[in-house]
This record gives sequence, C-alpha cells and structure tokens, in this order.
Amino acid sequence: MRILLTGGSGKLGSTAVTVLRTSGHELIVLDRAAARGEGIPIDLTDAGQVLDAVAGIEEHHDGVDAIVHLAAIPAPGILPDVATFQNNILATHHVFQSARRAGVRRIVYASSETLLGLPMDVPPEYFPVDEEVTLPNSTYSMVKLLEEQMALTFCRWDPELSITALRFSNVMAPEDYAGFEAWQDDPWVRKWNAWGYIDARDASAAIAKALEVRGPGFERYVIANADTVMRRPSAELAAEVFPGVPFRTPVEGRGTLLSIDKARRELGWEPAHSWLDA
Repeated sequence: MRILLTGGSGKLGSTAVTVLRTSGHELIVLDRAAARGEGIPIDLTDAGQVLDAVAGIEEHHDGVDAIVHLAAIPAPGILPDVATFQNNILATHHVFQSARRAGVRRIVYASSETLLGLPMDVPPEYFPVDEEVTLPNSTYSMVKLLEEQMALTFCRWDPELSITALRFSNVMAPEDYAGFEAWQDDPWVRKWNAWGYIDARDASAAIAKALEVRGPGFERYVIANADTVMRRPSAELAAEVFPGVPFRTPVEGRGTLLSIDKARRELGWEPAHSWLDA
C-alpha cells in the first residue's frame, strides 16, 4: 500500500516506518519535527494543511491507500492540559475528516493503554484488563476516549470506512531494556500499568496486521507484549499490589495482565520479542 504516516520521528513512528517499508509498503511521512529528506513538516492542527497533504503533495504522492496516525503529545504532563487537549483532538479530527474527504478508507491510529484505568490508583475490576474497560483518568486519556468515539461516529457515517484504534502499552525500544533491572526489587514502581509494555517492533507489526486484515467499521485492541516488565510471576505481583482483584482467565508465569486475546484472535497478531531476550 501507499501509506501516509504521521509522527514518523517518534519512538514508535520511526520503528513503524522501518517495519512497514520492509514489508513492502510505500511510506510518505508527515512530522512536525521532520528534517529535510526524512519526511514532510506539517502542523496537524491546521485542517487545511492536513486535507492538502492527504489529497496529494507534489513530488511525493497524488493519493494514498491508507493512513497510520501516530503523531500526538504522547503522554500526560508533558504540556499544560489544554495544550495537550487542543493538539491531540484537533490533529486526530483533521486526519479522520481529511481521509473521508479524500476517499481514503483505511486508518490505523494510536489509542492508549491509559484508557484501561491508568495509573490504577483504583484497582481494576479484574485481570487481565481488556478492551471492555474504558476509564480515562487524565486529560490525555479523555482525549483518547473522544478520539475513539469520533472514529466510531465517522464509521457510522461512512460504512465503507475502516478505523482501527490500537491501545498501545508503554512503548519500549531495545535500548530501553537495560533499565528494567532497576524495577525488579519494588513492584510498586511499575504498578501504574500493571507492569505492561510493548516492544516498538511488535507494536509496528500490529499496525501492519491491522492494515492488512481489518474490514470496514471501528474496532479497538489492546496491544501489549506477552510478558511483563518484571521477573516475578504475574499472579504473585497482582496478589501483592492488587489484593482481591479476581482473574477472569488464568495468567501463567510472567504472562501479561493486559489482555491481548482480541488482537491475537481478530488480527492474527502475536508479539515476537521480550525484554529478557535483549
């Protein structure tokens, strides 16, 4: 496919560019921080720029088959709340709306594990936490909820439109894994997302799978690695930090407490990396 990808300079975006190109796709990268030759600088909060870039850019493309939208203020607390709200909601709206106006019918975009109730100051109702949980606790995650609702509405308006929200866990690159040892003696340090993470390469593979197999309509998927960031068994960690939280399905060994069953079943996706292999 010819794919327009936003946010290509980020940790996930840069890996996704490599993975998708290796898979045979043609990439046009849009990124506010793009250097010349590495992408096209754009202000995604400017609706005119986004519509123009989706419709065509001289010497780059005259139309695309799909959009991968990863650009955003990537977490709470980086900017004032209102700046996070304005940037992220406007950018995502303009990408979705421009795709509809330009006749692009396939979108995969970054939602967030923060919708699973992070930072889990209130214990989850059950483990593994899955897509049924939508509990925003910050301005950042509230925007992610609004984006999912917006995607659902756009797909209702246009039955041929396919939008896939990937609720990525904490994105990690291989060079991050040496730091995991610092957490092993204190399970509370990483309790805020139930010790989850996602290798950037596996996250990119999930994007590729969603582009390839998803049909019309809206769906959301939790995307996390198959294990946790800890060496201890997951049930033992949960019993210590979240006592009394029941397990809907058993979790063996160091298995993830963020359910990836739906992504496995519907996308045919399986994470291939673990920090312990690094």
